[in-house]
Amino acid sequence: MFSDTPLFRKCILIGLMCWGMACLGAFASPPPAVPKSDAEFVRLYRERCEYLIDQTVASTDPDDLTKGSSFTIAANLHRRTNLEWASKRLRLSNDPPSGAMFWMHPMVLLMETGRGVLSDDDWGFIRELWRTYFPYRGDTENHWVMYYVSLYLAAEMFPDAGPEAWYNGKSSKEIMADAKAFILDWMRITTSYGQGEYDSPNYIEEYTRPMALLVGWAQDPELRLKGKMMMDYILLDYAVENLEGLYGGAHSRLYPRYLLQPGMTQAAGHGWLLFNQGEYRSNGGTLMIALSGYTPPPILFRIATDRDKAYVHRELKRTRWRFRHAGPDAFEVDGKSTIPVYKYSYVHPDYILGSSQGGLLQPIQQQTWSLVWREENLEGKTNTMFGLQPYSSPIEGTMYFSSDWDTVTDLIARSKVDYDSPDKLEGGSPYEQVFQHKSSLISLYDIPEGTRFPLISTLFSRDIKQRIEDHSGWIFGQGGPLYIAYRPFAPGEWKPVDWTGLLKGGAGGWFSTGFKELSEGSQCLVSRSLKNGYILQVAPVTAFDSYKEFQDTIRSLPIEFSLEPTPSVQFTGLDGVALTARYGSTPTVAGKPVDHSKWKLFDGPFAQADRKSQTLEMIYGQQRYFLDFKNGSAKTSIVTEP
Repeated sequence: MFSDTPLFRKCILIGLMCWGMACLGAFASPPPAVPKSDAEFVRLYRERCEYLIDQTVASTDPDDLTKGSSFTIAANLHRRTNLEWASKRLRLSNDPPSGAMFWMHPMVLLMETGRGVLSDDDWGFIRELWRTYFPYRGDTENHWVMYYVSLYLAAEMFPDAGPEAWYNGKSSKEIMADAKAFILDWMRITTSYGQGEYDSPNYIEEYTRPMALLVGWAQDPELRLKGKMMMDYILLDYAVENLEGLYGGAHSRLYPRYLLQPGMTQAAGHGWLLFNQGEYRSNGGTLMIALSGYTPPPILFRIATDRDKAYVHRELKRTRWRFRHAGPDAFEVDGKSTIPVYKYSYVHPDYILGSSQGGLLQPIQQQTWSLVWREENLEGKTNTMFGLQPYSSPIEGTMYFSSDWDTVTDLIARSKVDYDSPDKLEGGSPYEQVFQHKSSLISLYDIPEGTRFPLISTLFSRDIKQRIEDHSGWIFGQGGPLYIAYRPFAPGEWKPVDWTGLLKGGAGGWFSTGFKELSEGSQCLVSRSLKNGYILQVAPVTAFDSYKEFQDTIRSLPIEFSLEPTPSVQFTGLDGVALTARYGSTPTVAGKPVDHSKWKLFDGPFAQADRKSQTLEMIYGQQRYFLDFKNGSAKTSIVTEP
């Protein structure tokens, strides 16, 4: 991650370009049709797939050889159109090749869609690329999955090729054996302990892309089946915390632009393709799914779109592997250290409030808690709220990366330019403890003297209207269909998003493109009290006769808090349940301590999975869809309810 060579910087740029590939503009889709049968669900889904492919092909200018990615070439090969352009563009876009694993998987897609279409000269050119270009394996979970899936499928196309045919000096058989072992091991760890790079609205497509390759083109029966099962698994993970395409809850990785506008994420593009939600937005992941022939089980559609009733959903994930400073909560998986991540989401027909326990759960881009709400038109909307302590320290850098103490922060900031800035919008902190019960959230902080950025920051987006700073200490607002009440425990000041001007000034290139417009009108409440905290209580507008009634009700709720000697609070929420929390101690709900030892991988009305089970059961009414990765089976059944 920290290489600073021109080649590596180009790899990162290529990766980001692939990330937003073929974004042909976004426009509102028609209201989602609710299929009455599984056959209708499949038909409507396939229509969206064909539309996406058609739009990608239509974006091709056969007279312009300077534009067009491997994704665009692949779509044209699939349609058997613009073949002369495709052959020439293949050569120009790989002179020289770059992008590492972000070069590998689009190239494999191009190769697979080019079977029976590409000429012998084209294949000779491609094989020479695989012999001479040495792609970087990367240093994150998504990098490794893309790398090994791509390498496996490339070798599978030439199963008898010897070591002289490949950049790494291994034969195709050796490559396939190594890659398959990694892929299956990643699936085992994910379905036993949770994903490390969990629930990212950005990086979801870095997992759906390689799974689409396995689904569509793996000749190995086990990898093809488990690729399909893993695609179902990843999409279920999204579906249960999905609201009309928005990916709610706590997230491992998010970029600033997507923190501010959750309707712009790659996950939202998947929501349109898979579930006909939100707005059409093409990206590499959705195109690869469309080309692969993957069809999600209809139960996924029903889970993702049924929001008639509110529900609580819990998940168990894990952190990225920790090199150092593993901590007392760490456990080992195959000799590598990690700690559990306990996720809690309250999914309501109008909003999702979700959180994790706080701490350094992911390097750099963690979102510990978030609130998103439904809007009729998401274009340009900042329909979200979240908070953080903007921690920056070599402790975090050396915890997750192999670099040394003196240089790690600078190396991180070369690619994630806002990491070492007090006004950043993403990141975890060892001094933050978050606790949630349904629509109530409590966050406590105990920041030591000498901390680099001794403050906490809470985003009040431009789409939180009617903001009132009440004499009671509560701050009220309305976000679309819900009322918001926020009670800070210490004074703060209002600052514009990106108050240092780092991102508005264009730092990081793509990283900050258009950030001035994205952040315009949103503010952060910034408090510099070292001992600190707040309560967030939300409720649907429909639960009250007026905004005034909501405010009066909130003012009447029992609340006691103290910042000395340690931040603590007792609060009874709108549902009448008493909550207590003290920094460094286990919180309680109605007098009972929260017991994380019983947390499952998935625990909600739509999904169940035990720790270390390597299974997942999807649930909708009497329908069941059971994935068993240990035995390699996927079964659908109907249960008879008593």
